[in-house]
Amino acid sequence: NATVDEVISVAAAEGIDAGIVKGGELNVARNPAQLQRLRAWAREEDQWPQSGARLLDAAETAGRVRIAGALGGLHHPHCARIQPAQLVRGLAAAVEALGVPVYEQTPVTEIRPGRAGVPAVAETPRGTVRARYVLRATEGFTANLPGSHREWLPMNSSMIVTEPLAERVWEEIGWAGRDTVADMAHAYMYAQRTADGRIALGGRGVPYRFGSRTDSDGATQPATIAGLASLLSEMFPAAAGARIDHAWAGVLGVPRDWKATVGLDPATGVGWAGGYVGTGVTASNLAGRTLRDLILAPDSELTRMPWVNRRARGWEPEPLRWLGVNTMYRAYHAADRAEGSGRSTTSPIAKAADLISGR
Repeated sequence: NATVDEVISVAAAEGIDAGIVKGGELNVARNPAQLQRLRAWAREEDQWPQSGARLLDAAETAGRVRIAGALGGLHHPHCARIQPAQLVRGLAAAVEALGVPVYEQTPVTEIRPGRAGVPAVAETPRGTVRARYVLRATEGFTANLPGSHREWLPMNSSMIVTEPLAERVWEEIGWAGRDTVADMAHAYMYAQRTADGRIALGGRGVPYRFGSRTDSDGATQPATIAGLASLLSEMFPAAAGARIDHAWAGVLGVPRDWKATVGLDPATGVGWAGGYVGTGVTASNLAGRTLRDLILAPDSELTRMPWVNRRARGWEPEPLRWLGVNTMYRAYHAADRAEGSGRSTTSPIAKAADLISGR
């Protein structure tokens, strides 16, 4: 919770305009099975009063954002809308102004641990970097590094964004608080009202490519764009006729237990952070400060947090990995269809997929 405010305060202090609005996160249920899960989640959140989560009925949910078919919502206040590309560009400019060199177009192809008297190494096509500490923050691209192929799975995530919407459309949708929005489907979506008056909406598309292959051009399959556009029209009928101006895709890092981690091996000088499973804007800030303390103040409050120096087991080798992930998401989509057709409780297909996923 505090890290959300840390990101906001750093952006303000450095004069970074990243369109930040702290409107919280609104999770919505759009059928009875989703509502059952939402209420169960709310009961879990009640054990942590500092979360500030509040269960909303249909009318209260519509008072924040009018989403077709929403039966209820759960609102968390500790979340902010942000334009992450503007944030990262602003941070790069801020550290360069402090004299820190930033080397772009220099991919690291291998990381080798150090040992007594020998520094750690990061190999690049443009030269070899030797340092007391090498900190790996490669997230969804980690599987491309030798020795890390099964550590974090590169999960694909796709997004679309509409043209700027007319004021009459916003009057119908609401969304004045700029909450980020997600739903309780198994193959869930996520969305925000952007600073320039668009709806940006994302989902899985093709979840995983065989052999942990990743793209670098951000291309999105036409079928994925069509599916996300259909979902947007279904949830926000007032925006159904809006043009889709942009679509893109990227990868996020997923550990086998779906839990992020940060750590440092003082003996080798190699540190790591990642596995954020799609929530990396805040988590990467906390991880960066934790890595700093692991090097400079190893007995700080941050270094004693439970995600520090923990290890998850590796993902299965191919073709089991590809079969498992794609079967899991087919099951989730089937479960969502069954629940959307009137099933009042969570589909057993989804429960089986949860066992496969390891979440």
